[in-house]
Amino acid sequence: MLTQLAIAVFQVFIILALAPLLSGMIKKVKAFLQMRKGAGILQPYYDIAKLLRKDSVVSGNVSWIFHAAPAISFVAVLAAGLLIPVYILNMPFSFAGDLIAVVYLFALSRFFIALASLDAGSSFGGMGGSREMFIASLAEPAMMLSIFAIALNVGSTNLGYISGAVSSMGIDAVSPYQLLAFVALFIIAIAETGRIPVDNPATHLELTMIHEAMILEYSGKQLAIVELGAMVKQLLVFSLLANIFFPWGIASDLSAAGLAVSLIVFIIKISILGVLIALVETSTAKWRLFRLPNLLSISLMLSFLSLVSFIIVKGG
Repeated sequence: MLTQLAIAVFQVFIILALAPLLSGMIKKVKAFLQMRKGAGILQPYYDIAKLLRKDSVVSGNVSWIFHAAPAISFVAVLAAGLLIPVYILNMPFSFAGDLIAVVYLFALSRFFIALASLDAGSSFGGMGGSREMFIASLAEPAMMLSIFAIALNVGSTNLGYISGAVSSMGIDAVSPYQLLAFVALFIIAIAETGRIPVDNPATHLELTMIHEAMILEYSGKQLAIVELGAMVKQLLVFSLLANIFFPWGIASDLSAAGLAVSLIVFIIKISILGVLIALVETSTAKWRLFRLPNLLSISLMLSFLSLVSFIIVKGG
């Protein structure tokens, strides 16, 4: 029992420790590609620490939803982190949920932040919440379908079991339906993490912002929790890409050497994904809102084609 608890606590520590680092690395790579010096890779840690030292300024018109939303959103994302294999396959809370639970925990986090944006009564908040729900209605089905294509291959929706089964297949795991599902989930990762061309995390222009519009009314400690939750969600989405489609290197036991190698491999995999995201953001312009369904529909179609390819390959 103590061992299982230690695994869960260590996973939470890894997630909280690496989430700001990944965000800082992406910003640094983007600055390098744009020939700027940019902020240091540790800047997100300083920003979170600075916000935690400040008091929150809150409108007198908000209800309990506005105050509770950051904590609920953060806890929902962190709970999803206990279901996603990061450094070890056998997660202690894997019995509590699978990929469907992860998708809905992400949806719960999004729902309360969007609800809080409406609760504040700000026109920008309402606009951001509306746009977020619009994108989510297309992103969530594609996200579930893309992972479900891999789940069909191994016969389970448990994420740890999927990673272990794909890892044991070796090079045979690389198949047309897996590649299609990976591309689909990569597109969804851009939408889920609010990256260009879907959203621009570095802007405060009212005509383009989505995530930033929803949290304009937050400040101080509440804003720190919201921002850290967004960083954690970004890390977890990248973890799905890394450890579902390329799970090689993840530990299957509690040996010190295996865990150390697993952590190093995990950091390398999410760093590569972070560089890819930075390349996409640097080489792509922000799309208009009503063009985004075209992009997300491509992801949904690729997910569907992945399922069809699986049926053809296995049926043949």
